[in-house]
Parts: sequence; C-alpha cells; structure tokens
Amino acid sequence: MLQTNNYSLVLLVQLCLLTYDLFINSFSELLRASPVIQLVLFIIQDIATLFNVIIILLMMFNTYVFQVGLVALLLVRFKALLMLSALYLTLSISFHCWIVNLRWLESNSFTWTNGLQVLFVFQRVAAVLYCYFYKRTTECLGDPRLYDDSVWLRDVFARARQ
Repeated sequence: MLQTNNYSLVLLVQLCLLTYDLFINSFSELLRASPVIQLVLFIIQDIATLFNVIIILLMMFNTYVFQVGLVALLLVRFKALLMLSALYLTLSISFHCWIVNLRWLESNSFTWTNGLQVLFVFQRVAAVLYCYFYKRTTECLGDPRLYDDSVWLRDVFARARQ
C-alpha cells in the first residue's frame, strides 16, 4: 500500500519531472545555437516523460482496486491520461527528431517548415493536456478509497462478477 510518506515523495518526483518537461518545452529554442546540448535535453525530456508514465502505472498497480482484479475500472477511469501520454510521447519524439535534423548543421539559422510548425502546435497542445490530466490523475490516485476495501468497491466487484 502507498503510505502518506511514500506518496509525498512520489508526488514530488512526478512534479519535478513535469516541471523539467515544462522548462524544456518553454526554453529549448533559446539553445538552438548548441544542437548537442539541445539533443541531450530532448533525450532527457523524453526519458522523463516515459518515467512519469511508468510511475503512474506503478501507482495504479499498487491500488487495492487493481489487486482485486478490477483493472478495467482503473483503465476506464484513467484512459484519457494513458492515451494522452502515448500521444504526447510520440509527438515529442517526432518533434525532437525533426528539429534536431533540421538544425544540426545550421544551428544559427531559424528554419521552420510548415509541417514542423503544425507538429510544434500539436505537440504543445498535447503537452498542456498531458500536464493537466497527469496532475489530475496523480491527485485521484491519492484517494485513500482506492487503497482499502470499501462498500462501493464491493458493489463494483459484484457487478463485474455478474
């Protein structure tokens, strides 16, 4: 079970990773003169997003709801975050590859193709939605009802068995 002390630590790690993601999304263009540093920061950003997804999944696996076999209940409740996480990670990796490929040899030029602009907008919109749903899911997973046996959980379990 996730104890209060552990939850605070996990929440702090998650918020630090989200803050790093926000920081890189906001200020990565300032580092376009140094493509190697930008590449390293992009790789760390993608790994941080992947770690955030792994942490959320581990938090879901740690719930009593998951342990009694009501995985579908968790998936239905948090499917928006799971789908947005996959979409955001895909868009981020695509954007990072494209921008680094365009600017690797000519780092001082300001090159934006139409496709890159569209991908940039979609990636940033997905980033905002990802942060919102991630924080909302993190708060929902802090609900003590998910970690103990309760009447509503027994009702859901009984309906699932029928």
